[in-house]
Order: sequence, then C-alpha cells, then structure tokens
Amino acid sequence: MWSDVAALFREYMGTGLIVIWYILCLVYLWMNEKRKHLRILFLYMPVILLLLYFNPVFYRLVYAVVEREIYYRILWLLPMTVVIAYTCICIYGRMAGSGERRAKVFALCAAGVIMVSGSFVYSSPFFSRAENIYHVPDTVVDICDAINVPGREVMAAFPLELVQYVRQYSPVTCMPYGRETTVDRWNYYHPLRDEMEAEVIEMEKLVPLSREYHCHYVIFRPDTKVRGKPEDYGWVRFGEVDGYTIYRDMEVELIIPDLG
Repeated sequence: MWSDVAALFREYMGTGLIVIWYILCLVYLWMNEKRKHLRILFLYMPVILLLLYFNPVFYRLVYAVVEREIYYRILWLLPMTVVIAYTCICIYGRMAGSGERRAKVFALCAAGVIMVSGSFVYSSPFFSRAENIYHVPDTVVDICDAINVPGREVMAAFPLELVQYVRQYSPVTCMPYGRETTVDRWNYYHPLRDEMEAEVIEMEKLVPLSREYHCHYVIFRPDTKVRGKPEDYGWVRFGEVDGYTIYRDMEVELIIPDLG
C-alpha cells in the first residue's frame, strides 16, 4: 500500500519542477512571512496535509472506504498555485523597491520557469478549448441534442475522445462505458469499448455487443473503417454531425413514457 501512495504522489508531481518551486516558495515564506494567518494557510496547513497523506494509519483508513484512484485527490488541497503566485509577488515587491528593472527581469524569469515546468494541456486528446458555455466540444452538444428523446434516457456508444464530455453535458444520454475506460493505467476492460476502438470495426462483432448493452445509438468517428454494412444488421443512418456518423439500432426498443 505504501508503494501505491508513493506512486500516486510521483504521478501527481508530473515532471517534478512545479513541486520543486513550491518547496522553495515554502522555505522562502517560512523565513520571511510574519503574518500568522498566512503562515497557517500557506505553511502549517500544507505540512499537516502531507503528514496525513503519508501517514500509514490515515491512508489505510481512507483506502478502506475509497478506491486507490480517489486517494490522490487529497493532494488537490495543497495550495501550490496560490503559494507560488504569492511568493513571486512578494519577491517582486521587494525587488521593485530597490530597482524596477531587476523586478521586471525577475517577473519575466518567474513566468518562464512556471511555463516550462508544466505541459500543454491541449496536447491531450481528452482536453479541448471551450467552444460554448458548457465547456465541452460543440460536436458533443450537437450529437446529444440530436439523439435526445424528451421524457426518457437513451443509451449511446461514443468514440473514446467524446466520452468524458458527454457525461458533463447531458444527464439523459447514458453510455455503456465511461471515463474509467480512457485512463490506461486503470486497465479497465470493456468489450464494446475495445470493439469501438478497433482499427477496423467488425459489424458482426459490434452489433451483438451494442445490443447486449442496449445501445439505441452508436456513433462512428469520421475516419472509422467498418467491415460490413450497418444497414444489413437493422441499423439506420440517423444523421451526421461534424463528420461523426450516428446510427440508430431499430431492434433496440426505444420506449417513450406517457408523461400526460
């Protein structure tokens, strides 16, 4: 169990640079910050939190209640961003008093160091720039709206890159597999997901799986290669959104309740 806790901390640190700057900022504040409320917030609380995180009794109790992947969220309570920003402002203020040029050079260097300490979030296929007020791709909004049936939930199999956005946007668009299948280290196996992500989708294999999970709709990405004709299996081409093709399985009953 200790190895799991240590591994989660290493994964949380990423490249490790941000954590190094955070520790250096803690040392600086420990030596220079005199205000009690800020010392409690920026110094004492994070130290206590880390002691709890690595405490064998504490993590055994937490592990007994939640899963391994939930435990690392305790580290979200570390005010890394706030502490680094506050420390940089304090140093900038002290430098500005003795020379504005030095302060500006420090500000540029600090910004550069912070930039190279992380990774570009949009390089991941599971993150995209906000396109609407829902902060999900427009494609997801349009697909969910297209297959929505007033008064009931529908089941739909989506390509993996859209899965996490669907659950953020629509409470009535259900999926046979979710975000747990997008994280490789979780090793979550789902036969329908694997067939949907195959280099060439075999309709002979996909159709029984989609019906086993009662999928009313199946969405193919624009570059999907399919062996077999969906229409030969009772599927109807429902529509197309941004290149994604929506198929409706007419053999999966879609009952609309009487709300009158």
